[in-house]
Amino acid sequence: MKKIIRVTTIPASLKVLLKGQLRFINQYYEVIGVSGDGEALKEVRENEGIRTEVVEMTRTISPIKDLVATYKLYRLLKEEKPHIVHTHTPKAGIVGMLAAKLAGVKHRFHTVAGMPLLVVKGPKRTLLNMVEKATYAFATKVFPNSYGLYDIILEEGFTKKEKLSVIGKGSSNGINIDHFDSNLYSEQDINTLKKQLNIKDNEFIFTFVGRLVTDKGINELVSAFDIFSKQHKDSKLVLVGWRENDLDPLLPKTEEALKNNKHIIQVGYQPDVRPYFAISQALVFPSYREGFPNVVLQAGAMDIPSIVTNINGCNEIIKHGENGLIIPTHDAQAIVDAMCYLKENPEIHRIMSANSRKIIASNYRHTYIWNELLKEYQKTD
Repeated sequence: MKKIIRVTTIPASLKVLLKGQLRFINQYYEVIGVSGDGEALKEVRENEGIRTEVVEMTRTISPIKDLVATYKLYRLLKEEKPHIVHTHTPKAGIVGMLAAKLAGVKHRFHTVAGMPLLVVKGPKRTLLNMVEKATYAFATKVFPNSYGLYDIILEEGFTKKEKLSVIGKGSSNGINIDHFDSNLYSEQDINTLKKQLNIKDNEFIFTFVGRLVTDKGINELVSAFDIFSKQHKDSKLVLVGWRENDLDPLLPKTEEALKNNKHIIQVGYQPDVRPYFAISQALVFPSYREGFPNVVLQAGAMDIPSIVTNINGCNEIIKHGENGLIIPTHDAQAIVDAMCYLKENPEIHRIMSANSRKIIASNYRHTYIWNELLKEYQKTD
């Protein structure tokens, strides 16, 4: 059986972002997962039924460590002789594509799921542009996980059109709509969680799921909800996610509002976000940049309309006025207006909720994405 080596920087990416996909592809090829070490890598072996190998990579610019990682991966590839090497995440992309090129791997695929460089300026941006171009130059095929990213890659001149292809209608892994289903949660389940969070029955709940960082628009979201909740006291904002204070801290005034506004509830990282969608009326996701955000797919599958910013990925999943609202980035007042619109127009909110799951199920079911990727692999046989 031909081998496919899938490479990510950290094991959590194999575990979460590619959940189920690795096991599916393993029916047709021998799949080997490669990433840095960690408990999540053990879970990948158990959950996906694949072999894994450790190559430590950093998420920061570290030339010496990157060269060491490239050499270790090169040695592994020479030994395993894979048919395809397929990388995800920026650092794994440059390390994996270079190592695969040096090792003589014929088919070198890289998935682009967001570009951190888009919000970087100055010399660092110049360096990141060079790395991105090099990654695509070493690759034989590049898969942007949204049509917006496809356009950005061409506009930036990172590679030629011939190398680019979007799998299905976008997304790296699609979504399991049987898992993300509001019908799995009873009224009692919902009431129990609301009681734990001190939320009253009649309150309108907005939820954010993701990293609580500047890059995700949290400063604007908290500022907006601080204004909104003074006008609408029968509302709550639930923040589900972890901090990265060392990499991307929030503004002091944001921290002050989080501390003082009793209508904002922080629940931290949650291994299962579905209960929080189940109690919510809307997702608010004012991110500055994305690839193809899973959280918007998840919310839609759970019958929840989303307020999203007008960025690639988000503006492909959400059709303005049908299953949510699209607003400008960096605009707290636009968030306030969108929140007011959803809360003050219950019939429109009901229609958007009804549309949400249908749109996700029609376009982004995980098995559809897996089969489309399999077709790309089989073209190389």
